[in-house]
Amino acid sequence: MLRWTVIFLVVALIAAVFGFGGIAAGAAGIAKVLFFIFIVLFLISLIAGRTRTP
Repeated sequence: MLRWTVIFLVVALIAAVFGFGGIAAGAAGIAKVLFFIFIVLFLISLIAGRTRTP
């Protein structure tokens, strides 16, 4: 999932350089959402992994 975040971030940067503001804003928004989902899933896996080990 972090790979998709980086891909959308790169697409947003390239679109911004070439002047496509709408596409850049959309790709940046998607990258932001994916990043926060990744962080939440990462924290959940840390908590779940910590409770399972004896």
